[in-house]
Amino acid sequence: MKIGLLQCDDVAPALIGPHGNYPDMIQTLLRAVDPDTQFQVFACHQGQLPDHTANVDGWVTTGSKCGANDDADWIARVSDFIRVLWQTRQPLVGICFGHQMIAKALGGRVERAALGWGLGAYQTTLEQQEPWMTPWHSQELQLLASHQDQVVELPPQGRVLAGSGFCPIYMMQVGDTCLGIQGHPEFSRAYLEDLLDTRRDRITPERLLAARHSLRGSTDDLLVGRWILNFIRSVQRQRAD
Repeated sequence: MKIGLLQCDDVAPALIGPHGNYPDMIQTLLRAVDPDTQFQVFACHQGQLPDHTANVDGWVTTGSKCGANDDADWIARVSDFIRVLWQTRQPLVGICFGHQMIAKALGGRVERAALGWGLGAYQTTLEQQEPWMTPWHSQELQLLASHQDQVVELPPQGRVLAGSGFCPIYMMQVGDTCLGIQGHPEFSRAYLEDLLDTRRDRITPERLLAARHSLRGSTDDLLVGRWILNFIRSVQRQRAD
């Protein structure tokens, strides 16, 4: 399988050395599931948008410090590209910012979370089981997270796959070809710890302490990495039929 990575930001320079950049993290996650997975990276935040006919099996978008509602030319171009992928029925998986971009580009709504930052490892409930969600081990899902915005209204043909009281639209599927995940299965605990340190001036001490405490628990990063590849393969099978 070959994945087109839509890179929407860079890791802070001080953190790239120990943790790598966003595409590195996603490649590490998905290769831990399938070592033969190949990647082509497109630096969308620097104006490098691919052609939708690129020779890839599916697309994955990274997170970003930007917001889906920001007024930037490259964000508008990514939105246009998402709509082309939707129209041509190509598999697309959005992570955090990418999840929000899918929702907004296809007619949903994204807003700043009323309850503040979503930080650390927090648990959500899977509301339905899709065929590509294998293996299946629990109704609960826990991933690392770092976000202020979230999807508050699904696009047409969207449905909620997982949610919580804090983030009701935590995971969604739009039609048969788009999957959005608010959490970060590609993040390591060490990276999120260091990221929290860089945001001490923007986050209350109480929220930081709670986020750090949550990192002691287990997460379902490899499970979700497998689901991402399963989802892309399932779309490809449908297109071949």
